[in-house]
Amino acid sequence: MSSVLCALVVDDVAAVRGYISQILQQLGVSTVLEAADGDSASKLFRQHRPDMVFLDIQLPDINGQQLLKLFRTEDAETVVFMVSAYSSVDNLKMAVENGARAFVIKPFTAARITKLVQPLLH
Repeated sequence: MSSVLCALVVDDVAAVRGYISQILQQLGVSTVLEAADGDSASKLFRQHRPDMVFLDIQLPDINGQQLLKLFRTEDAETVVFMVSAYSSVDNLKMAVENGARAFVIKPFTAARITKLVQPLLH
């Protein structure tokens, strides 16, 4: 895969979006888009068809699990990582069943994000 990657970070907390975006940019992801809610995320997803998405489960207007299903339907190639402080077995199971590549539990480290993204950079 070329280094011209596009990522979408969906989280209602600006600090979380900023942190993930910063890590991705340091890893060489060329375009990092941010959305604070499902509506904005859907629009950005359709416009840009990102290579990867970091998707929070708790969003103000939609459950991230529903958004995950929508993204997988629209583009099965996009790699989606679910991000949540709510790491219940149900959330984890549902995320995997709906096509998430991995589940990132908040709070997370830059090393965790790097480990997930690294294979996509080559």
